[in-house]
Amino acid sequence: MKLRTTVLRTACLLAVWVSCAAQAADAVKPGDAQAARDKISMCIGCHGIADYKTAFPEVYRVPMIAGQNAKYIENALNEYKKGDRSHPTMDAVAGSLSDQDIADIAAYYSNLK
Repeated sequence: MKLRTTVLRTACLLAVWVSCAAQAADAVKPGDAQAARDKISMCIGCHGIADYKTAFPEVYRVPMIAGQNAKYIENALNEYKKGDRSHPTMDAVAGSLSDQDIADIAAYYSNLK
């Protein structure tokens, strides 16, 4: 009976450790501005043009995001991704990004002036 209890405890501890290790492996690394260079093509078309206005779904001035705080950019993209913010183009773009993509893009744009 004692051996069985010890084996069960060991199995439970091992299961918890494996679960924690898997979560750590899936964790988002800090944003990498260099990695974002291949991910920003969707952003440049609107956010890279000074005084750009778009007509879809209504006419409005597109904000420049160069130099913006990285955390703000991450939060905004995550809000679009979750549906807490809404704009047809941004919903589609943010929805296609992984958490790591978002961190990388935020790092890239926060380092621009």
